[in-house]
Amino acid sequence: MRNRLDEALGFKLEASNLLYALCDFQTLLKKEILLDNFIELALKFDAKIIQYRDKVNSNETQIENLMYLKKKLNIPIIINDKIELINYADGLHLGQEDFFKIHSNKKLATKLIRKKIGNKLLGISTHNEVEILEANELDIDMIGLGAYKNTSTKNVPNLLGERISYLAKISSNPVCAIGGVEINDKIKNVSFNVVGSGLYN
Repeated sequence: MRNRLDEALGFKLEASNLLYALCDFQTLLKKEILLDNFIELALKFDAKIIQYRDKVNSNETQIENLMYLKKKLNIPIIINDKIELINYADGLHLGQEDFFKIHSNKKLATKLIRKKIGNKLLGISTHNEVEILEANELDIDMIGLGAYKNTSTKNVPNLLGERISYLAKISSNPVCAIGGVEINDKIKNVSFNVVGSGLYN
């Protein structure tokens, strides 16, 4: 039976290290990259999922950008953090603290999120064994796992390095490797390479 993620992708997820492109608006501005350039790169490198993260624009502009991405790219567009914009996206990605803001019990938090987003995709960031095992019990579609390596955008105290493959193996959800991941990295047990700044190198 096809699951939500397979439905959204339009194929059965078996391949590994597919590209999950991170469209971080602050990075685009910093590197003077237009949304159209990002779209060209996403197409060139055959991205299968896009995550849109925007801490600078108004909700109106973010909606315009989401609709533009959806029009130009026939792949799932996931919104980072902004549950209020879920109507304009195919899914939502939240950090651990975002779940706790909704409810201290993650299972209850997930139920409340599901009520709001329905059957759309839901991802959660994880960083260790405990968080992965908790995520295995939730009604989600994938996990972000990291940080894999050091990144120029974030100061990460806990780098997973080669341990990421072992940790990915204990996840019952598809794993999206985050943090310093390159497009061509081959990481065992990982479904998606989440690449942000690496797209523009």
